[in-house]
Amino acid sequence: MGSNSQNSPALVEVRGLVKTFGVVTALNKVNIQVRQGEVLGLIGENGSGKSTVTSIIAGIQPPTSGEMFFKGRPWRPSSMTDALNSGVGMIVQESGVIAGITIAENIALGELGRFGKFGFLTKGQIIAEAAKALRSIGVDDIDPSLPAFTLDLQDRKIIEIAKVWAKQPEVFVVDETTTAVSQRGRGILYSLMKRQAAAGRSVIFISHDIEEVMNVCSRLTVLRDGNVIRSLEKEEFSLAAIKLLMIGRELQGDYYRSDYGVSRSEDVVLSARHLTGQSLNDLSLDLHRGEILGIGGMSHCGMHPLGKVLFGFLKPDGGEVVTGDGAHIKNVVTAMKHAIGYVSKDRDSEALVLRAPIRDNIVSAGLNKILKAWFFILPKDERAYSEKQVAGFQIKCYSDRQLVGQLSGGNKQKVVFGKWVGADSKIMILDCPTRGIDIGVKQAMYQLMYSLKKEGVSIIMISEELAELIGMSDRLLIMKDGRIAKEFERSETLTEAQIIDYMV
Repeated sequence: MGSNSQNSPALVEVRGLVKTFGVVTALNKVNIQVRQGEVLGLIGENGSGKSTVTSIIAGIQPPTSGEMFFKGRPWRPSSMTDALNSGVGMIVQESGVIAGITIAENIALGELGRFGKFGFLTKGQIIAEAAKALRSIGVDDIDPSLPAFTLDLQDRKIIEIAKVWAKQPEVFVVDETTTAVSQRGRGILYSLMKRQAAAGRSVIFISHDIEEVMNVCSRLTVLRDGNVIRSLEKEEFSLAAIKLLMIGRELQGDYYRSDYGVSRSEDVVLSARHLTGQSLNDLSLDLHRGEILGIGGMSHCGMHPLGKVLFGFLKPDGGEVVTGDGAHIKNVVTAMKHAIGYVSKDRDSEALVLRAPIRDNIVSAGLNKILKAWFFILPKDERAYSEKQVAGFQIKCYSDRQLVGQLSGGNKQKVVFGKWVGADSKIMILDCPTRGIDIGVKQAMYQLMYSLKKEGVSIIMISEELAELIGMSDRLLIMKDGRIAKEFERSETLTEAQIIDYMV
């Protein structure tokens, strides 16, 4: 993707960029050039500085020190809107859509002064402009007059893409977005990135998927611990070389599980019986003690609502969820009382309180572990409980009082896992547990899941990545149209090709 841009002038140049948060240095004298007509990939482990540097370029936060230039002139945008209006637009990893207003108003946000006369907005004009913006990215089946809350997480991402693309930015920054969009959304993004590079404009693309980055980028810059390690031209790309540059070491041990054969108890710990509604269609399943039960399918097959129904977060129209000892899971409180934990796909809005410290987030699921008589908690117990998870999961932070919103994606996910592991959950429902995290943290998560399984914990892993479903599951259920289309047992010979036939 992208033209031959090796000799093109730089559209954006970053020199000696430093960013500190308290005593943590997120960027250490970073130098990056973004050339005209190229798709520059930024890759590195969580906490390497990828999102920090792009958020500074896009006006989301200021640098601590250093210089930036855009088209040869000093660049210091005062906000994300200022940057977008001046030629640098960013699609962020977290959702930037406001649920309570219409899709059209979301697309027009920051631009409302352009519409109408004497400060009065013409609703029709806003809707027409939004429809035009959606058409420009090839979307004509979303009604911009509807409230944004009617869209799921993946279609909200498409709204963000349309909003930024409508401004025709000279630099289009895509941060981890392909993990949050549907297959259609990915196709749209790849097409826009190609158009951007072909027009002599630029793309900065962040992804944890090394193969994706190798496929779509014309050049790669590898970051590690806030430092630029190296930049690679297209002809220098290789999977092994990029992995080594990213983590500074060879990955030790197995990536996925290496064992095969039946390794689960016959004891059923959770059952779903004839679930209907919430995108489900007469769905039944059993989860066994010590089993990793994989659930896959296309993004709209019903697997994500299923996870929420099993945790009592969503109520089905019909059917029931029952534990092995006969308890009916009708709400989250009952689920937690029966040692069920849930890791949401939408981490930032459903699994974490971003404006709260790491400690509060971790302790929230395990209060009963440290509660004393008369319902009080000793600060030293709370601290010890939290610090045990921070140390055990190697969460990168300056202390457990740091706000979760300041952490990288992988470290946020470690906080979510720490919250439920600390609470001694016996059943873990994991919805896209490795979404938006790098290869090193992914391996650590897989190893954790396997060790939990061996301790007798039962895991439901919902995923859109077939490789991890094949690599980690004891059994794999493929969903289509809200029901189970096919069940596969763990096997060395199971391939993605065999599975896809039942998904589509």
